[in-house]
Amino acid sequence: MENSNRFLYVIAAFVVVVGLGLAIIIENRRASEQPFVGETIPAPSSSSKDEPVAAGPKAANFKLESLDGATVTLDQFAGKVVFLNIWATWCGPCREEMPSMETLYNEFMTNKDFVMLAVSQDERGRTAVAPYVAKNGYHFTVLLDPENKVSTSYDVSGVPETFIIDRNGRIVAHHMGGFDWSRPDVKDALQQLLDAKQG
Repeated sequence: MENSNRFLYVIAAFVVVVGLGLAIIIENRRASEQPFVGETIPAPSSSSKDEPVAAGPKAANFKLESLDGATVTLDQFAGKVVFLNIWATWCGPCREEMPSMETLYNEFMTNKDFVMLAVSQDERGRTAVAPYVAKNGYHFTVLLDPENKVSTSYDVSGVPETFIIDRNGRIVAHHMGGFDWSRPDVKDALQQLLDAKQG
C-alpha cells in the first residue's frame, strides 16, 4: 500500500512538472508572436491619436561614426521617432530581419520625423559592414560600434535587439530577437507615435 502511494505521488509530481513545462513553452511561443517585448506601443485609436504614449526610460545618448563617415549622435534626432536596431553581420537573425527593416524604412523614409539607425557591433567595423550593406542594398543609416558602447549603455543581451524611441526621447518599445518589421501593426504603431505631439 505504501509503495502504491509513493508511485502515485511520483506520477502526480511528474504530471505537474510536465504541465508547467508545456505552459512555459506555450507562453514563450505567444510572446514571440508579439511585435514588442516589454513596454508596447498601444494600438492606434481615434480617441488616443493626439495623446502621448506612456513614457518609458530615457534613451541614452551616444556618438558614433556612420558608414558614410559622418558623426552621429542620438541627441541630434531630438523630437523625432527613432527606430534603433543593434545588429552584426555574423548574426543570422539579424540578416533575416533586415529586409523587413528596409521595407519599413521605405514606408517612412519621406517622413522627416522618422529615423532608422542600425548599429553594427562588428569588431572589424567598416571592413565587415560596408560590403554587406552594399551587397544587400540597404538605405537606412548604419552606424559603426566595434567597441559595443551602445550595447553597454542599453544593456543589450544579444543581437538583434531593437528599441523604439518616441519624440520625447523615451524608450516606448523594446524587442529582443529577429522580427518581421514590415507587419501592418508595426507600421500602425509607428504612425501613432509620429502623429503624437511632443511634450
